[in-house]
Amino acid sequence: MIKISNATGRDSTLVQGGGGNTSVKTDGGKYMYIKASGTALKDMNERAGWRRMQLDSVLSILEDKSMAELDVHARETEVVNRLLFACDDKVAGDARPSIEAHLHALLGKCVIHLHPAAVLAYACAKNGRAELEKLFQDEKYPPLWVAYVNPGFTLAKKIAKLVDGYQDQFGKKPAILFLQKHGLLVSANSPNVALGLVRRVINRCDSTLRHMKARKTIPASYKAITDAKVCIRRAFFEATGRHTTIRHFYDDTIVAFSQQKDAKKLLSVAALTPDELLYANGPAMWAQDCSSEKIANKLTSQIKKGKKPSAAFLVKGTGLFVAGTEKIAPVIRDIVESSFFIRTNASRFGGILSLSKAEQDFINQWEAEAFRKRLASSVSKT
Repeated sequence: MIKISNATGRDSTLVQGGGGNTSVKTDGGKYMYIKASGTALKDMNERAGWRRMQLDSVLSILEDKSMAELDVHARETEVVNRLLFACDDKVAGDARPSIEAHLHALLGKCVIHLHPAAVLAYACAKNGRAELEKLFQDEKYPPLWVAYVNPGFTLAKKIAKLVDGYQDQFGKKPAILFLQKHGLLVSANSPNVALGLVRRVINRCDSTLRHMKARKTIPASYKAITDAKVCIRRAFFEATGRHTTIRHFYDDTIVAFSQQKDAKKLLSVAALTPDELLYANGPAMWAQDCSSEKIANKLTSQIKKGKKPSAAFLVKGTGLFVAGTEKIAPVIRDIVESSFFIRTNASRFGGILSLSKAEQDFINQWEAEAFRKRLASSVSKT
């Protein structure tokens, strides 16, 4: 598991922040080793970053009919507690097993779950399923498409039903699962096959996607960057009453996206994935120029609508600005840059498909996701 975790976690096109998880079941199927929640895959080692679980105890959660009778938030809390209870190891501290452990339990020996931009370009597009079916039409055992439902217990129950149906039809469990507005699951009997399957899926998906290229520009001056930081920090304080550190990022991806004529339009669509909502509070805010009054008004409007204020701001000609700690800011940048790529390509496949308000509300209120974000940003409060 350490092998497949490190191999995938070091590739920023596959994973951003603490997103994604891996698992490997022992021979005989008594135990399942799985990534700990909030741990970066690239940081997993023999001492930390994983939990060992009793597989039967994990599966029993899905088989318990009384779970369906619980209020949604009470149910998700119960799931977290039962997953912890299913752990059987000597790991110290409060490391939780991945909240998606029951998804892994349903599949083969080695499971890799990722949020690759190349897959999400289809999974976040209105015609994404049809495009993927064309791409993989030569597969003897076709990928399984999973329409979006709230993550956690509801998603696990849905996948359990779909996997049963797939096995009835093809005589085996699916090796590739595309999760709408969520990501990719691959399942194999060995780590090398699982890693090879990830690469094959990514390469095939990427083969028809557009990669943005930046035109040569003169980078913004130090003064322009400093003025923009002051502007955004002031606007953020005016809207939220909180002081925050603003960090600046500038690279080819940021430049290329900001040069697109429809950049502002692409960013007007709501959060695409749970990760974008969790870490960046939605898409980056577009700013034609840096006006603290305009930005503060937009942030205030978000808050009045019950949304969380934007954590990323794309200022034309100046770069990307992120509100956050030294640890979380690069994570937000990676997720925002991934979103630039996803939005650009999804718009070509029938339009961008974002999370609905109800889906956003669930993520914002889901304690398991809040726990993951706390771990990812736990350095110092700014």
